[in-house]
Amino acid sequence: MYSVRAAGNGLKHASSRRARLFCRGLATGAEPADVAQARKYCLNQLKHGDYEAYLIRQFIPRSAQDAYDALRTLNLELARLPETVSNPTIGRFRMQFWRDTINSTFAGTPPREPISILLNSAISNLTARAGSSGASSLKFWLLRLINTREKHMENKPFASLAALEDYAENTYATLMYLTLAAMPLRSVHMDHLASHIGKACGIAATLRGIPILAAPSQPIRGPSGSSVGNTRSPALLLPLDVMAETGLKEEDVFRRGPDAEGLQDAVFQVATRANDHLITAREMLKNLQSGKEPGHDYEHQGEPEHAYSSTVHGGEDTKSDIQRGFGVLLEAVAAGDYLQRLEKVNFDTFKVQSSWKLPWGLWKSLKRHEI
Repeated sequence: MYSVRAAGNGLKHASSRRARLFCRGLATGAEPADVAQARKYCLNQLKHGDYEAYLIRQFIPRSAQDAYDALRTLNLELARLPETVSNPTIGRFRMQFWRDTINSTFAGTPPREPISILLNSAISNLTARAGSSGASSLKFWLLRLINTREKHMENKPFASLAALEDYAENTYATLMYLTLAAMPLRSVHMDHLASHIGKACGIAATLRGIPILAAPSQPIRGPSGSSVGNTRSPALLLPLDVMAETGLKEEDVFRRGPDAEGLQDAVFQVATRANDHLITAREMLKNLQSGKEPGHDYEHQGEPEHAYSSTVHGGEDTKSDIQRGFGVLLEAVAAGDYLQRLEKVNFDTFKVQSSWKLPWGLWKSLKRHEI
């Protein structure tokens, strides 16, 4: 599944090349140097491929920053796969490689690869601070992220808006659960906020991808310079139920781009759902900060991965959790910033410009403790 936050087309092949160069330059037995090089690699990937994450990382607690950097860089690698492989079979092999890498890393034998080296360091630090239970939850969420990315690797439209929300829950919300687990911060209320914010982020990422995925793909060149195939066919990931309701046809978007009949109406409906999740998260946050109940039940609260020994928090405990983990909630600011820019161009995804106000918005949100 493509993410425009991972849209650095010039980095598609550079990413794997840098990883190879990184591995060649490792100093054998110099673990601190290895970790420093891995951190530098991941930060460079985020700076050029997921700038929002690069900005947000500085507001994540220092103890969880290495985990955040490794996890977001891995998400970047997974999101790029449909653009960098010539067929789904190769993509599935790459997904299996990452599953094996994760299993080896959590077993204490990380491959000599920058993401796994930095993640292994973060896991070791987390285990030293909080025991093995925190690391086991990280592994659960990571494998769910990889499995979901693989399921949607062929860029097929979502069957419904609800299916798009499920995808967002299992990717972007899951990335937020991972960051909370890396702190570690075990709170049902924080998970609840992360679920709504993550859904908004995943839906916004799908909208961002429309101008990129609907365009013809570039050919993959072999060593001799000859074409060895294309990375993909044009795709439109808007939910089929929304497309049917608005009369939007995929082929019209591929041929006419932003002039396709029904496109802006479909984008408006999908963007409205993302904004609804942000509104819900803001209302919940205000309620919790004032010592009230969140306002509605958490749909995942009964699931084992969200069951904590102290499920019921007092008001002061909840406020403390929110204050400690507020940097994680800043993902909402990035999603809201995009949705505002989309609205200003009348929901024409092809006209949305990059944001220069986001750094200021993040700082203001952190200062006011509002999202």
